[in-house]
Amino acid sequence: MARIAVTDGMADDAVSMLIEAGHEVDMGPVQLDGFDAVVIRSATKMTSQAIAAAPSLQLIGRAGVGVDNIDLNAATNAGILVCNTPGSSTQSVVELALGHLLASARHIATADRDLRSGNWTKKILKGTELSGKRLGFIGFGRIAQGVGKIAGAFGMELHAFDPYLPSHIAEEQGCLLHEDVNDVFRLCTHITIHCNLTDETHHLVNSDTLALMPGIGADGTTCGNHLVSCARGGIVNEQDALEALENGQLTSCALDVFEVEPAEDNPILQHTNFHGTPHIGAATVEAQNRIGFEMAELIIGFFNGDTPQSVVNREVLN
Repeated sequence: MARIAVTDGMADDAVSMLIEAGHEVDMGPVQLDGFDAVVIRSATKMTSQAIAAAPSLQLIGRAGVGVDNIDLNAATNAGILVCNTPGSSTQSVVELALGHLLASARHIATADRDLRSGNWTKKILKGTELSGKRLGFIGFGRIAQGVGKIAGAFGMELHAFDPYLPSHIAEEQGCLLHEDVNDVFRLCTHITIHCNLTDETHHLVNSDTLALMPGIGADGTTCGNHLVSCARGGIVNEQDALEALENGQLTSCALDVFEVEPAEDNPILQHTNFHGTPHIGAATVEAQNRIGFEMAELIIGFFNGDTPQSVVNREVLN
């Protein structure tokens, strides 16, 4: 039997799976000393101090994709496996990113706010079609490819920057892969972010890259420039994005993730051409059920002697 801490919530059926397998599950403990495994989402920060204070930990399970809230070096040095659930929330994030793209092109959030304020702004809110426009991906992994399939069906031309992706994968998806990120910004009026937060990608989207966006679609339509991020906070320099909204370089900006969360006092929230969501990319019934089941199966297998397939820090296995 293992002691498992679940700090940020987990589907009830998944918790039942762990208990039925003979494990003890504690929901939401603050102190991790004495636990063999911990399941976290984005709210819990597994810092080096938190890891040092939990000497019995063998496994950190990230119920989701991003692991930037885990000190991987500290976990590796302590011999703790870090695993995530990379595929479980894919469809949910794909659909949210597409929702933000559509809302941006058709002023859906602005129109809703105007209606609620008693303003009938039909003559003002003239949008543009996604069809005939170039969509640029920063990162072209599983989620981006899902967005690309639907965006391609809308009639968008796909471009991507992803230095870690084999070119044949992009070709199979009908996407042109670029070696220079600036080329994607220079060509595309619509940009969607799908990369991890690393030293390389921190503030990769900034005043310099945004200034490259053309504002005119491949079909010749003056459609403006639109930015969407459902990846990780910190990739977009939010101050630069706000300035781009204010000076008109960006026509719209839609974020599901922020550098500081909760983003309660972020000035970008007040701009008319911004709309956002509070980090809900994976917040669907279906995704949370899949995440819970995948994590429960992973943990049960681990304590039965199996090596999880989704190990992030494989150095521990050597």
